[in-house]
Amino acid sequence: MNPHEMEIAEPSHETMEEMYVNMGPQHPSTHGVLRLLLKLDGEVVTEVVPYIGYLHRCHEKIGENRIYTQIIPYTDRLDYLASMYNNWGFVLTMERHLGIAVPERAEYMRVILGELQRIASHLIWLGTFGLDLGNFTIFLYCFREREKILDLFESVCGQRLNYAFYRIGGMPLDLPDSFVADCKAFLEWFKPRLPEYDAVMTDNIIFQKRVQGLGILDPKTAINYAISGPVLRGSGVKWDLRRNDPYSIYDRFEFDIPVGTSGDVWDRYMVRRIEMEESVKIIEQALQGLPSGEIIAKMPKKLKPPVGDIYSRVETPRGELGFYIVSDGSEKPYRYKVRSPTFVNLSVLPVVGTGCLVADLVAILGSFDIVLGEVDR
Repeated sequence: MNPHEMEIAEPSHETMEEMYVNMGPQHPSTHGVLRLLLKLDGEVVTEVVPYIGYLHRCHEKIGENRIYTQIIPYTDRLDYLASMYNNWGFVLTMERHLGIAVPERAEYMRVILGELQRIASHLIWLGTFGLDLGNFTIFLYCFREREKILDLFESVCGQRLNYAFYRIGGMPLDLPDSFVADCKAFLEWFKPRLPEYDAVMTDNIIFQKRVQGLGILDPKTAINYAISGPVLRGSGVKWDLRRNDPYSIYDRFEFDIPVGTSGDVWDRYMVRRIEMEESVKIIEQALQGLPSGEIIAKMPKKLKPPVGDIYSRVETPRGELGFYIVSDGSEKPYRYKVRSPTFVNLSVLPVVGTGCLVADLVAILGSFDIVLGEVDR
């Protein structure tokens, strides 16, 4: 028989041997020290088990052995891409427990710096997400803009990553004289950059086909898993603590809360893309209304909160960051617990990551915007 006429038997699905493969840990391809144990049927992922690794251990236990003011620098190391907001979440919890009123100027400063931090964090996500999918250009664009935000932060506090700048009762230093003009100049420069991102990513038909309909997270599952932030809003749930549980002076500003419709990777992308525009609106309003005056309340030399417990939360770039503190009346917390949004968001990955291809799992994981310093604490 002619060998070209021989029938070649196709391997049956029943005889396909399942295998286990480690995805990671290697930086930045699988985002830090995260290891995903994948059970594969060919190229199809049938099971995902996230192992969160060991990055910044014992944050909470360290906090229980420090006085309250000493905890602030440690919060920088949680979500190290949104350190300003980590500071804010902790000091806000203490201020609510102590009953401290923060001066108006300090509140405006916090909003300005917090929203700049949101933009900087989303830029890191957008750049590295593009890099995950083979788009090196967007990575360079986003880091270009982020550097200018870090220049602003450096002019305020002298640091570019871990700031330890917020204080219980207000802010330690006033804004430099040139800050308002420099910040306005940055915003005017930044707004025309957003269409550049659209040209490279949003309007790219290859990118659209790559992520649309992928990694769908329905609203019910998102709520059941206590998902928050852009991941939750990407599933169509309009929940943002700046609107739904207002803190500081966010109720004074006009801004929209973008939400998705399908809960896929595309929607999670678009939510963050639009949120950068909304943060620009908030900063512009805050700069216009920035009052003069004191920047920190009169504080006792030693902080001894009343006996009791408190839970307070803020809307960071990744979702609900909560601090639970139990006070026994001493200078150190009796118990200290951090509710980190990316740790909770990562818990739903085995649900949305099952049934996709290995290559698609990279996009799904990237759309969750995890920071392992916050996950493994």
